[in-house]
Amino acid sequence: MEGSFGSYTDKTRVLDIKPLRTLKPVFPSGNQAPPFVCAPPFGPFPPGFTPFYPFSSSQHTPDLNQNNTSEPSLVTPLRTFRSPPPPPPDTATNGDAVELTVKRKIPRKRTPIAQNPNFSSGITVAEKENGDRKLVMSVLTRFDALRRRLSQLEDAKESVTGIIKRPDLKAGSTCMSRGVRTNTKKRTGPVPGLEIGDVFFFRFEMCLIGLHSPSMAGIDYLVLKGGGEGEEEPIATSIVSSGYYDNDEGNPDVLVYTGQGGNADKDKQSSDQKLERGNLALEKSLVRNSPVRVIRGLKEASQSAKIYIYDGLYDVKESWVEKGKSGHNTFKYKLVRAPGQAPAFASWTEIQKWKKGLPSREGMILTDLTSGVESIGVSLVNEVDGENGPAYFTYSTTVTSFKLTQQPSYGCECGGACKPGNLNCHCIRKNGGDFPYSGNGVLVGRKGMVHECSPACLCPGCKNKVTQMGVKLKLEVFKTVNRGWGLRSWDPIRAGSFICIYAGEAIDKSQMQPTVANDDYTFDTTRVYTPFKWNYEPGLADEDGSEEMSEEPELPLPLVISAKNVGNVARFMNHSCSPNVFWQPVSYENNGQLFLQVAFFAISHIPPMTELTYDYGVTRTSGAQSLCGKKKCFCGSEFCRGSFG
Repeated sequence: MEGSFGSYTDKTRVLDIKPLRTLKPVFPSGNQAPPFVCAPPFGPFPPGFTPFYPFSSSQHTPDLNQNNTSEPSLVTPLRTFRSPPPPPPDTATNGDAVELTVKRKIPRKRTPIAQNPNFSSGITVAEKENGDRKLVMSVLTRFDALRRRLSQLEDAKESVTGIIKRPDLKAGSTCMSRGVRTNTKKRTGPVPGLEIGDVFFFRFEMCLIGLHSPSMAGIDYLVLKGGGEGEEEPIATSIVSSGYYDNDEGNPDVLVYTGQGGNADKDKQSSDQKLERGNLALEKSLVRNSPVRVIRGLKEASQSAKIYIYDGLYDVKESWVEKGKSGHNTFKYKLVRAPGQAPAFASWTEIQKWKKGLPSREGMILTDLTSGVESIGVSLVNEVDGENGPAYFTYSTTVTSFKLTQQPSYGCECGGACKPGNLNCHCIRKNGGDFPYSGNGVLVGRKGMVHECSPACLCPGCKNKVTQMGVKLKLEVFKTVNRGWGLRSWDPIRAGSFICIYAGEAIDKSQMQPTVANDDYTFDTTRVYTPFKWNYEPGLADEDGSEEMSEEPELPLPLVISAKNVGNVARFMNHSCSPNVFWQPVSYENNGQLFLQVAFFAISHIPPMTELTYDYGVTRTSGAQSLCGKKKCFCGSEFCRGSFG
């Protein structure tokens, strides 16, 4: 009997024969009890590490070539398996892959999260249940801002061998407990506010916005009434796949998904998978013809961790059982993408082919318009008309003729690398005691001025020269339909990642000609920009709100840069009233001179091939009471203000 106490009892033990009333139940010891299920798409995980990502092991999928028949003993129709009754209400009904050894629920001790009684999420009960695009993006922004802050604090601590830092887990738990979430109502089909192609860098992000609830399990489901004799039955809502699967003729719209359970690891499976929980839910989705949301987990070469892309709705078309390498039964499900949806995973696979040069990018004019100036070439593409490229300009990676003379600084005298939190370090003191960037080069928060280290800094591999290291993304200049040339990336971009600086010629604001002021290739820090909140909330991090850092730029004098004749890829970034990129003033010293520059960072996670845009701002004329730009806006945003410049 499944789940009974005797299932895991050592039957070789000799028990003293006693009257029945004197017997006490024998429970399995901790080392006899079955571990958490780690079958694909789950573990295994190293000892002492709490599993979170379900993509540690590769999955083996069947050859979908129908002409390649396998032995009947290896493949069994899934419907020949009798479905067990659904789990009781106190078991995991959200796709959790935990197998219980006893029927009663055992409470787990959890570390309490300190609650700030004065904190309010600002999200109503109705909004928590059903969100929209604006709310979804707000929740993701607030989560990532908190995660970056926690990561900054962790970096400042002494590293302890064997301790794995997971600020994403703490940030996710905090947001969950304090109501910074939306779309809590479980549903099949689309989720309000989610768009096909959205990318995520952490599993908890999908939990907070209702795309996929379990933080570990690969199958999420809900329980519906309508089974036999009024019984309840599970139905799948979403799955997270672990990477590239064998597809019919290389079709990215077909996915073969391996069921969960069986204590599988990288090389072997210790038991048969069972038709229960998530596996049963997928089978019921097949019977009911209910769509399932599919999130693809991918390993991107430009990123250190796995990335997730929402690939839309799929239909479960087929299911079967086959013997794994260890001889145990494994469930397989064939899912086919619903037609008429925007491309997501298909575009991703196409980009990987471009990077390998096979096939070549359609509409390619130049493979590198920088002529080798950038370490990573910038493509020039036109798929719209016959124009061969933009007007001629000189490619440069610096801001010319803008230097402020000051007392020379020789950098810090740290013996090794600058350590976050070390107030004896000159570089850290200038930034208020914290490194402006996390260990992977992501900007922690907007501030008046980011002070980067001088070239004279003695630290090997200095992490505080992010904007001085040049472009690290595979960028593409492309022809738009109605806004001239634009800029986008072949790589996914994480929120807070550096994109490029605005290179060009610095101009004296007082002597600037009207033709230059109205030029599309002019960046002016004196314009009025729509304010927005990007930094973490002190109340959410249990910090004193009175010390909250200002996000408004603070420059020693107005900075105007013209990229008409001399510039870099930033000159191709178009305006948007709902941008995905923001600008941040950055300074560094060199030989007694202070260099100022404008650097661009990602506001949110940006999917590949998404146009990069920033707010051009609006010029306030003398005595004007309202802001009205000089040029008509074609950004197409829901919140378009109609003009800019």
